[in-house]
Amino acid sequence: MGKTNSSRDWTQIYAIYGMDQWQTLVFLLFHAVFFSLLSVLFLLYFESIFHFFQTFLSSPGAARFAAGFSGGVTAISAVCLFFAAANFFYSAGPLHYDMVQRMVGSVNDWSTVKLALDIGCGRGILLNAVATQLKKTGSSGRVVGLDPSKRTTLSTLRTANVEGVGEYVTCREGDVRSLPFGDNYFDVVVSAVFVHTVGKEYGHRTVEAAAERMRVLGEMVRVLKPGGVGVLWDLLHVPEYVRRLQELKMEDIRVSERVTAFMVSSHMVSFRKPSQHVVGPGEVRLDWRY
Repeated sequence: MGKTNSSRDWTQIYAIYGMDQWQTLVFLLFHAVFFSLLSVLFLLYFESIFHFFQTFLSSPGAARFAAGFSGGVTAISAVCLFFAAANFFYSAGPLHYDMVQRMVGSVNDWSTVKLALDIGCGRGILLNAVATQLKKTGSSGRVVGLDPSKRTTLSTLRTANVEGVGEYVTCREGDVRSLPFGDNYFDVVVSAVFVHTVGKEYGHRTVEAAAERMRVLGEMVRVLKPGGVGVLWDLLHVPEYVRRLQELKMEDIRVSERVTAFMVSSHMVSFRKPSQHVVGPGEVRLDWRY
């Protein structure tokens, strides 16, 4: 495994990259504060709330239990919402940065990489990590960031310049389900917490959404050169990715340990495209070193 320096202050990460879906964080914090205040009111005015419940319940014990139970549920809801907000904040920045360093480290030799692709480059955390690795190894290679949003690609170029790797980065808008590149084009293809969003207009658990995600994986393999390496970090649907990679006869498929990100399970998957056509399912290994 390649080694990378993953230590970086979280304030630097947010200062450069900001946060996607910050509205979700605001939503969680707003409701966490709301339920916190509500639980404090339950505590301060417990007797009044108890008497209120007595108007509906004949038994004083049942009314007291109902008031206490409601206050407890309110307090627990506040704690859970604060936890969810903290996990979302951590996942969007420090964890994301740490995971992309692991992804970059899973490619053994960046000095031989001439072209790399980041599918769904977003804010550019992974894209710039790849570019930084190319720069460190003295490679003349470049990394292409592809994203469905033109606005996103423009902001990503700005972050690349801030990181000092602008000359190694190209960004373009495109459909990830039909990549605008020829077969066997890239030495390395990567993607971080993106593929699960493809097909979301159909609903995450529908057959149609799964088919769209499988199209992306197929395109990922198609543009990868024989002997090239693919690395994917995503949420929820990793088992179906592994099955699809086996069907496509990929080699050296490795699955990392479970990492909680954005309040759900996530895994990193790496694989290698065979140098020549092979027959039979690929072997899957759990690699706890990730």
